[in-house]
Amino acid sequence: MDFLGFTLRNNLFVAPMAGVTDRPFRQLCKKMGAGLAVSEMVTSNSLLYGSAKTRRRADHSGEVEPISVQIAGAVPEMMAEAARYNVKRGAQIIDINMGCPAKKVCNVMAGSALLKDERQVGRILEAVVKAVPATPVTLKIRTGWDSANRNALNILKIAEQSGIRALAIHGRTRADAYRGEAEYATIAAVKAAAHIPIIANGDIVSPEKARHALAVTGADALMIGRAAQGRPWLFREIEHFLSTGTHLLPPRVDEIHAILLAHLEDLYAFYGIDAGVRVARKHIAWYTRGLAGSAAFRHAMNQLPDITGQRNAVNDFFFTLAEKDERLAYDSHAPHAPIEDSGVLAA
Repeated sequence: MDFLGFTLRNNLFVAPMAGVTDRPFRQLCKKMGAGLAVSEMVTSNSLLYGSAKTRRRADHSGEVEPISVQIAGAVPEMMAEAARYNVKRGAQIIDINMGCPAKKVCNVMAGSALLKDERQVGRILEAVVKAVPATPVTLKIRTGWDSANRNALNILKIAEQSGIRALAIHGRTRADAYRGEAEYATIAAVKAAAHIPIIANGDIVSPEKARHALAVTGADALMIGRAAQGRPWLFREIEHFLSTGTHLLPPRVDEIHAILLAHLEDLYAFYGIDAGVRVARKHIAWYTRGLAGSAAFRHAMNQLPDITGQRNAVNDFFFTLAEKDERLAYDSHAPHAPIEDSGVLAA
């Protein structure tokens, strides 16, 4: 896929999720079939640029290009500075967060709260585009604030007039959060009116759902978030299905084991020992979801305080499964826990 001057493997994108789409996860998803991965959101508050968390989020060492970084905030001048800051540190695409429904983001009039103020949307978009004229700027939104205020078409017009190069839309309003089914009708209406690429997001949990979303929205690309947590091979499964109409076999237990171990080592190296152990817990839980005996395993694993304990527990769990030669028992249509409840945020 040709996208904003870059040649991508395909039109499957990793959605930005705070606390999830760090560099190790982005790299893994790209390796397993994603064409593009957008970083977890970086604050526009310049006072936080020196924090360890912000430095990690701006660390793209060895990352497969193109590097897309999402920024969040409510003040045009600060958003412009955040864009310049991240471009200087390797960002090749700047994405603006106007889709996050989390209360702590919306309470400071950032994320999807901005959809209430279309004039401020325009000010922010124009400021960021002007700040990084040589770098493509994209935008992620929801369909509106609530069911009575779906203004994605208005935001599209503002975005195009401001110089935004692509628009991703989560098929829910801010009020919906992650409840109910994503509605694709608004995305289809936006695509019909758009002169820029449109990326559809929401409930893309299987190859069949991916094909359906593309068909009903007419979108240029798909953005996948929660469904890829602990299941990064979803990208290769969708890629294969869209190109051939046939399904890949689900991964064997030994492959899941190997993918998880490699992911854990990347997390330990990226975050350091203490933080790495904490971050690893949620990923281990996601990888083992749906496997026999996983509930008891996760409960015990969450009590382990160090890397050695985590490694040994993961190995013991998967060696036991491998003896039975089991494949992943995962229901792709099972409901996912809301992102806010699982300790992470999705734009």
